[in-house]
Amino acid sequence: MQIVICKTKEEACRKAADVISAAIRGNPRIVLGLATGSTPVGMYRELIADCKAGKVDFSTVRSFNLDEYQGLPPEHDQSYRYFMNANLFDHVNIDKANTRVPPGQAADTAAACAQYEADIKAAGGIDIQVLGIGSDGHIAFNEPGSSLVSRTRLVALTQQTIRDNARFFASEADVPRYAVSMGVGTIMEARKIIMLCFGANKAAAVKAAVEGGISQFCPASALQMHPDAMVFLDEEAAADLALKDFYRSQSCAL
Repeated sequence: MQIVICKTKEEACRKAADVISAAIRGNPRIVLGLATGSTPVGMYRELIADCKAGKVDFSTVRSFNLDEYQGLPPEHDQSYRYFMNANLFDHVNIDKANTRVPPGQAADTAAACAQYEADIKAAGGIDIQVLGIGSDGHIAFNEPGSSLVSRTRLVALTQQTIRDNARFFASEADVPRYAVSMGVGTIMEARKIIMLCFGANKAAAVKAAVEGGISQFCPASALQMHPDAMVFLDEEAAADLALKDFYRSQSCAL
């Protein structure tokens, strides 16, 4: 892991966007794995600004999203298809036919998940996977206890995740109890991983993911085994790290 500690989340989002913009310029047909939630929004804003400034061209970029709530139609304002359109796709010159979100409304979920995996492979695999981290250490909707070799599948959400996501819905009762998610094994096959973690409420999860033992009880800890994972933190998210001064010295050149 390369740990990049920034003074603010805005600085972290800019640095992460710089990595992605440079990768797109180097490979215009890059395959991005994209994340939803509040964490990557700032990075998406920076990528939108880059596109509008003519610094990056999304016209041949392809993407696969990490997850989608089961049962929400794409036009629902809390579906992850809606989120991606509102926060990135509607504002850059990407071809939406080249953007994919897991099958939240499939009649045969297992078959649709297998097809999603096949489509990722047919695209040549994911070049850069963007992640956030849950306060319990989950990545995508791989909750604690998820197999570290899991694939795209239907998952049940923990009560903590339901509570954490209730702020986006009218009430906690409206939060879906299931989602379709890429597995940890799927995520780990990406050639590069960028994980963004901000705020004091993520500090314990970051500590477990970066400096704890590798365990299915903190799915993000699997990233310790990845050959090219970058973790972008603000000071609050980095607060519990025992080696934060060392990480800061290693990332000062970025």
